[in-house]
Amino acid sequence: MNKFEAMGVDPQIVRGLVDLGYENPMPVQELSIPILLKENRDLLALAQTGTGKTAAFGIPVLQKVDTSKKISQALILSPTRELCMQIAGDLSDYSKYKKGLNVLAVYGGASIDTQIRGLKRGAHVVVATPGRMLDLIRRKQTDFSHIETVVLDEADEMLNMGFRDELDAILAETPKEKRTCLFSATMPREISGMAAKYMNNPEEITVGTKNSGAENVTHVYYMVSNKDRYKALKRIADMNPNINGIVFCRTRKNTQEVADLLIQDGYSADALHGDLSQAQRDYVMQKFRRKNLRMLVATDVAARGIDVSDLTHIINYELPDDPETYIHRSGRTGRAGKQGISVALVGSKRRHSIRHIEAKLGKKFERAAIPTGKQVCERQLFHLVDRVDNVEVNEELIGEYLPAVFKKLEDLDRESIIKHFVSLEFNRFLEYYESAGDIIAPDENIRNKKGRDRSHPSREGDIRLFINLGKMDKLTVPGLIGLINDATRRKDIPIGKIDLLKNFSFFEVSETHVDLLLKSFKRVHYKGRKVNIEISDKAPATVQRSHRRSGGGRPSRGGGRRSR
Repeated sequence: MNKFEAMGVDPQIVRGLVDLGYENPMPVQELSIPILLKENRDLLALAQTGTGKTAAFGIPVLQKVDTSKKISQALILSPTRELCMQIAGDLSDYSKYKKGLNVLAVYGGASIDTQIRGLKRGAHVVVATPGRMLDLIRRKQTDFSHIETVVLDEADEMLNMGFRDELDAILAETPKEKRTCLFSATMPREISGMAAKYMNNPEEITVGTKNSGAENVTHVYYMVSNKDRYKALKRIADMNPNINGIVFCRTRKNTQEVADLLIQDGYSADALHGDLSQAQRDYVMQKFRRKNLRMLVATDVAARGIDVSDLTHIINYELPDDPETYIHRSGRTGRAGKQGISVALVGSKRRHSIRHIEAKLGKKFERAAIPTGKQVCERQLFHLVDRVDNVEVNEELIGEYLPAVFKKLEDLDRESIIKHFVSLEFNRFLEYYESAGDIIAPDENIRNKKGRDRSHPSREGDIRLFINLGKMDKLTVPGLIGLINDATRRKDIPIGKIDLLKNFSFFEVSETHVDLLLKSFKRVHYKGRKVNIEISDKAPATVQRSHRRSGGGRPSRGGGRRSR
């Protein structure tokens, strides 16, 4: 006997579940379905996004519908159009063998006249967004006097989106004697208040830990400055050639800008946000579900309710203000027993947010270094080699073309053919990363108020340079780095240890950048005074001699001389 049937689910609905590949109930379904089928108590269920909540409340709702009555018997409210459509589609799939059962999706952006006709025909189960549902109620196009069950799905998000007044007005149209089911990923005080207001001694179930993240998700953060944020995103994508993920931004404007940049740079990406029409949103989601897109750049509101299987990554291009929003985001990966990764790009001012999120998650983040160009190129190269090695060769399809191909390549030996092929597929990465430089985390160059390095000690091979500016000149560590960036017209020179003193300062760079710095600062002024940099006496003697011969300046004597 099927496990769903053993729980008391109608065989007609079980057939629909089997067609969808449902074999074993998920934990929230095991807990919810028996309660909703056998008892008449209200239910408060706490479970993360992607844990199978739709089937948990949908199966009992469908089973209790009396199809002989052409009246609305169940109302399901959800925060967004996407989630509303998804729930209605799932319920229709579950009940396809239960003849005469009608499910109607009611949401903004679609024809209200069509939805009115659907209500008048007697939709047994109405799945709706609060705004459109209230509009129909005010137009007196609904009859909810026979509603037996009301489900508030993603209740926390409906409150976050400001739907409290709409919920009050909608629920006032339903009978007092009904079952109310509230499903939420988190349990803020507002949800407790809603449960107290609308529910009668509810049965409470929790899957996992309250307000916690999915168990199969690894949480990683990268420290990045704002100017390097997009470049870091590209490197993360390039380090994961099989990425299939959602990139979250805070605003519609940023969402579109990031998506446009990714598209321009050749990535399979698109944007999803509230400024798109419903047809545009449906088109983007269709591409993403079919995996014709590898990265969907979205706002939280637009992505609410997205249920796409096999997401490998959630990338927080910008951290949300609320830790619970981060939990919602990360819960979209690591589903169905699979592993997922949630990545956060964090500026130095938001580093404290990681600790707050960790406290809510009950998990620690891993700090990772932004991949170097060499690491990215190696990953892409071996990914290409693996693809070639594992490709399925169909002799029948390509057989007739092979003699001409062999003839064309007869002047190349095996090694040359491999080099040509790899270069053809791989040159764009080599060309981009050859001059890209490493991305330095902002806190690696931050010092405390005494000017001491808080990041790392002197690096082997670095050269110590003297500069005739110090604290008396109101020079700061960021100011010095900005001065170097402006003088060299580059932002990728890794600066090592910095010592800010009263009248002068020292900083360290790799030997390969010394000539560029000495040349770039020949005509630089700071607040009206000429800037002078030299190799410090503490640099290796061989380096000093080589730079003297090349005209790169002489070392300062004692490091304390101030240019006049």
